[in-house]
Amino acid sequence: MSASKTPFVPTDPLGLDELLSPEDLAVRDTVRDWAADRVLPHIADWYENGELPGIRELARELGAIGALGMSLTGYGCAGASAVQYGLACLELEAADSGIRSLVSVQGSLAMYAIWKYGSEEQKQRWLPGMAAGELIGCFGLTEPDVGSDPGAMRTHAKRDGTDWVLNGRKMWITNGSVAAVAVVWAQTDDGIRGFAVPTDSAGFSAPEIKHKWSLRASVTSELVLDDVRLPADAVLPGVTGLKGPLGCLSHARYGIVWGSMGAARASFESALGYAKTREQFGRPIGGFQLTQAKLADMALELHKGILLAHHLGRRMDAGTLRPEQISFGKLNNVREAIEICRTARTILGANGISLEYPVMRHATNLESVLTYEGTVEMHQLVLGKALTGLDAFR
Repeated sequence: MSASKTPFVPTDPLGLDELLSPEDLAVRDTVRDWAADRVLPHIADWYENGELPGIRELARELGAIGALGMSLTGYGCAGASAVQYGLACLELEAADSGIRSLVSVQGSLAMYAIWKYGSEEQKQRWLPGMAAGELIGCFGLTEPDVGSDPGAMRTHAKRDGTDWVLNGRKMWITNGSVAAVAVVWAQTDDGIRGFAVPTDSAGFSAPEIKHKWSLRASVTSELVLDDVRLPADAVLPGVTGLKGPLGCLSHARYGIVWGSMGAARASFESALGYAKTREQFGRPIGGFQLTQAKLADMALELHKGILLAHHLGRRMDAGTLRPEQISFGKLNNVREAIEICRTARTILGANGISLEYPVMRHATNLESVLTYEGTVEMHQLVLGKALTGLDAFR
């Protein structure tokens, strides 16, 4: 067999771009260009200051390029493929995990819950504005004392005549303080139900959480519901039980499979560029064996992870993707992304802890991504149950 004359491309060593259609590439390039123009020049300052200024303007811009609820159909949504949505998540997280979280919570959690389980009236009321970025949404599942066991949530909704009255607290809620609608999951006499809660409802508040060392360029809040009275039509009629919020989480976790590779790619590319220009002992450090070994190992895990994400995306588009396979992807890709960031930091040396480079910012963000929407242990147990047929959760 003769050697291929196809050139080796360091940024695409497996030729994965050949798997993408012109439409896929156009989506990827649109999101990449937006992030390069609107996020990358400012993200170090936003992260250092622990803020995301102009979030509503950013949301409207993301809506204008079709990035909000982009894999949903109708109601102003783009109707993009799962692979295209994944590519968008990768490019957004290559800029910062907080930006991808804004989009993921808006589209894959809040919008998806209403699109999948809501009434037609709820869809018409909320989804067009959310797709355009005119309305921001959040998703209230995790509670101060309840994380990996959402079935033990304490937030509850009681009937009072034809109304519902909600009481409880939710914690670590992305977009909470700027949301117009909160999808809140609560215990009821009929089981766990979801509610579309307008955030201007009496008794609803969303104090922002400060003093974070991760996802600093992101709005994170607590949701407080103190006798929040809602009409009967606020409940999402299409689902009862944990399968509702867990179905939403599967959709969001899929985006993380791709997004984590964006953070890894940005860190790898930073280390690669640095290794080719940083000189020690009279030559670039990229010419030393140990540095090349690190770069080779990072490239292996990065592009294997992207290939895995692409495979899962094709399965989602075909309607054959299982939740266990999403756990497979999130467990592997986030874990490997953190290792890529840590290895990249060693190549940059002391410069690796500076916000002049993206590596430490991505590493600290990924520490949150590792545990939110399913901890490592939960995904290990999901796979363990699938492999053995034995349930270790109980």
